[in-house]
Amino acid sequence: MPLSANAVRVAITGAAYVAPLNSVKPVDATSAWPDTATDIGWISDDGITETNSADTTEIKGWQGGQTVRKVISSSEVSYKFTAIETSKTVLELYHKGSKVVTTNGKSVLSVKAPGPDRRQFGFDVIDGDSHIRIVIPDGEVTETGDITYKGDEAISYELTITAYPGADGTVAFKYSDDPAWGDTPAE
Repeated sequence: MPLSANAVRVAITGAAYVAPLNSVKPVDATSAWPDTATDIGWISDDGITETNSADTTEIKGWQGGQTVRKVISSSEVSYKFTAIETSKTVLELYHKGSKVVTTNGKSVLSVKAPGPDRRQFGFDVIDGDSHIRIVIPDGEVTETGDITYKGDEAISYELTITAYPGADGTVAFKYSDDPAWGDTPAE
């Protein structure tokens, strides 16, 4: 396959979304997100990191002790990003199981011990006219970073989302309108 500089992509901008677990899912790279989806807001300039990890078990042969096979014993797909916008949505994702309640113009977040909070998540990754959309039908915030309150930086909320497999084993869908994704690279 010849090299094609036109197929080099940079994640210039994008967005992160959250929706209730069984919401209608987008089925392409550019249509509007369903009304049930909420834009999480500003993300730090570190962007979004996708991690695919697998633990393997080595099977060694008796003759010579060489590895003859590796078996995947567990696998996980996760997405990590840092929200830098303080909003009801972000606070409730960071503090799983907690809700922001507003009464008489005053808001309070009662922070509770974390519990299960599975939702649908999604990301748009944009480079000019090239769009990649990642849809996680069933995911959950499984790790959070520290919150630092400092005078010279944004209050930030580091979130790691674990994608759970559906009945057919699918953990995420990736859509793109990028010609480089096709059988022949863009010229």
